[in-house]
Amino acid sequence: MSRIRIVGGAWRSRLIDVSTVKGLRPTPDRVRETLFNWLGQELDGTACLDLFAGSGALGFEAASRGAGKVTMVEQDAVAFAALQHNAKTLQAACVQLVRGDALKFARSAGPSWDVVFLDPPYRAGWVDKLAPLLPDLLTEDGVVYVEAEYEIENIERLTRVKHGRAGQVYYSLFARA
Repeated sequence: MSRIRIVGGAWRSRLIDVSTVKGLRPTPDRVRETLFNWLGQELDGTACLDLFAGSGALGFEAASRGAGKVTMVEQDAVAFAALQHNAKTLQAACVQLVRGDALKFARSAGPSWDVVFLDPPYRAGWVDKLAPLLPDLLTEDGVVYVEAEYEIENIERLTRVKHGRAGQVYYSLFARA
């Protein structure tokens, strides 16, 4: 097991455990800093959904920055156990953990999210599978953050408003068209 640090907010510099699950890639510090600069440093009261929670880096970062509700979905049992441990250690009352399939969750979730984080396993076609559902998850002013191994310029009914690259990671922020 390794550890990563939360880069901002109430839990700044706190370390969270990351399980050694094959293919798990925590979002790098530099990318998280950029993302939360885009979103605004404070997420006071926002509702955030992390569809492939993995390490929990994005969800715990959002909670640290004042999100009112953070739902993290993770299917892998080992990664989910680490998320449970981290949530308990941080006393993260606003965090709801869901062990299950991200696609099934997205199909039933409804339009109640201000921020949706989408950092799925690479080379499995998850972005294409979820793209049609993403706009329907968002509140009127909601945004979707997507991280992938290739550049994503378009998601139906959403407009890319920011994008960047760090090494082999491409990341973008989308809002309603």
